[in-house]
Amino acid sequence: MAKLKTSLIIATAALAIAACSKKRPEVLPPAPVQNTGDTGPTGPVTPTDGAITPGSDADFKRSVTSNTVLFGLDQYDIDPAARTILDNQAQWLARYPNVRITIEGHCDERGTREYNLALGDRRANAAKNYLAARGVSATRMTTISYGSERPVATGSDDEAYAQNRRAVTIVLG
Repeated sequence: MAKLKTSLIIATAALAIAACSKKRPEVLPPAPVQNTGDTGPTGPVTPTDGAITPGSDADFKRSVTSNTVLFGLDQYDIDPAARTILDNQAQWLARYPNVRITIEGHCDERGTREYNLALGDRRANAAKNYLAARGVSATRMTTISYGSERPVATGSDDEAYAQNRRAVTIVLG
């Protein structure tokens, strides 16, 4: 009887531990789609003459100082350079009140996967909160953290690390 109780307790503990473990996804989500036109009833509408559609991601990238805010090592605070960039983005977003955006948080390759995902989330939310404080509706913005999974610069040096510590604003349409 005691052996049965002990076996049941061990089996229950093993099941509880197995149920709590989180497995890494086998496949990462696809990269964001670059929107080059307005969204119509049947999907994106791309101009046939190659012109940039007002309110599109291409228009955003052309019109703002930058779609990317950079951060210091292990930092997620909005510094004066980031404020200038985000103020410029907020002005553009004010002209297009129906445009939705996603803010991606990224990190360099140093740190654990979990740490980098959490830091990327804090970076994306810092940018989102700043834009919200400048009048951009929070309902128009979503955030996602990719941690170190999508570096913009390859290499393991300070220059590459600095480029990968970022939050990127993507216009969805």
